[in-house]
Amino acid sequence: MTSRYIAIDWGSTNLRAWLYQDGQCLDSRQSEAGITRLNGRTPAAVLETITTGWRAPDTPVLMAGMVGSDAGWKTAPYLPCPVALSDIATRLTPVVDNVWIVPGLSTGEAAHPNVMRGEETQLLGACQVRPAAYYVMPGTHCKWVSVQGQQVTDFHTVMTGELHYLLMSHSLLGKGLPEQVLSQQAFDDGLENGLNNPALLARLFEVRAAHVLGTLPREAVSDYLSGLLIGAEVATMTRNMDRDPTITLVAGSGLIWRYRRAFTALGYSAQAISGDEAFQAGIRSIADAVAHSTSADSHPARG
Repeated sequence: MTSRYIAIDWGSTNLRAWLYQDGQCLDSRQSEAGITRLNGRTPAAVLETITTGWRAPDTPVLMAGMVGSDAGWKTAPYLPCPVALSDIATRLTPVVDNVWIVPGLSTGEAAHPNVMRGEETQLLGACQVRPAAYYVMPGTHCKWVSVQGQQVTDFHTVMTGELHYLLMSHSLLGKGLPEQVLSQQAFDDGLENGLNNPALLARLFEVRAAHVLGTLPREAVSDYLSGLLIGAEVATMTRNMDRDPTITLVAGSGLIWRYRRAFTALGYSAQAISGDEAFQAGIRSIADAVAHSTSADSHPARG
């Protein structure tokens, strides 16, 4: 293992950084200087600020996320699926000395083109810590990833998180509602509806009708809608799954329990790993590959 390296998860709105020494996290920092929030600063200046006091000339910096998009620091090409997990560490994009960006993944089929950026690093770590045939990565854009052996064969994106936000913030469903409170009962009611009736277009307005007619508490609309959307997502995406698949959820605890209830209702079991743990395990394996390279010409970041 490389003795010292810096790992950065650099998204659109936020940036998180970790300093590692001999496999141990010595320090961590976070910033709101996401790629869309640089406020006139260059990415190099932001990197310098977030790593102040951490970097020596030979300290590798490994970055993943939207920093590698066409709106980021430098475009890191997508690796088309099917792709071996080991290829992620050998196809890094160099930015400046000892600073690299992890590539994203893509599917090129005309029927369902797809891309991921940032999740591939979590996927790499989750495959090591919680091996499975399917990985479900909830968030703004939920990824459903198929893995066979050590190869990513396919993935799909479901915009459940973003749809929930848009409906609550910018549609009639959320208009005029009081502050929302956690309601597991409302979530479970929505979940049951979504699992049994995954054709959402005919169900969404019923959310408004329910609270207008008094059958759904106005302060529980968010959780009911969350259950409805997640239920429809899981019911739809599990239709073509194996009979008894191994499933790993990669997310924070707030989303893990919601998706687990959906899987349990359909008779599936799912193990879980936090997104941070998965990301750091993935970056650590990439750092090891960088450290084990033998020369500049064969350096994994040069590919």
